[in-house]
Amino acid sequence: MKKRWINLYVENEPGVLALIAGLFSGKSYNLESLTVGPAEDETVSRMTIGLTSDDQTFEQIKKQLARRVEVIKVVDLTETAMHCEELMFLRIHDCSEDDIRELFRMASVFYASVIDYSPSSVLLKSVRPEEENSLLISRMQKRFPNRIFCLRGGSVAIPALNPSD
Repeated sequence: MKKRWINLYVENEPGVLALIAGLFSGKSYNLESLTVGPAEDETVSRMTIGLTSDDQTFEQIKKQLARRVEVIKVVDLTETAMHCEELMFLRIHDCSEDDIRELFRMASVFYASVIDYSPSSVLLKSVRPEEENSLLISRMQKRFPNRIFCLRGGSVAIPALNPSD
């Protein structure tokens, strides 16, 4: 099993997201990440799909996606040098003044942003690779056990400008 990434270019029409997601659920494939947004052409949307699968299943998924009328292009990014980041929000509650100072320090170390805070809680935003966000969660759970609410969004991947990136 291996982490895989696909960029799909699809018609920007109502219901296309549901059709693509339905293809995955109908075949019992597990989507780990699905992010959708408009492409350069307003009639086209770009979907970034992250999943874990074996080689045979992944080839089957790509073929099934390519057969869909709504799909314009399937791009396998798995073996491509790429930039991939995930959006994550962390809220730490029941904080003391010392906790808040520590959270500001940790946010700086982990390249996270403090986007809101109150006298007793702090909201952080991190746009980093999944592994780095997981490390941040781990450190926060050790330092602030049972006081963390985490929301992880989809990951977005784009090929690097050149292979050394």
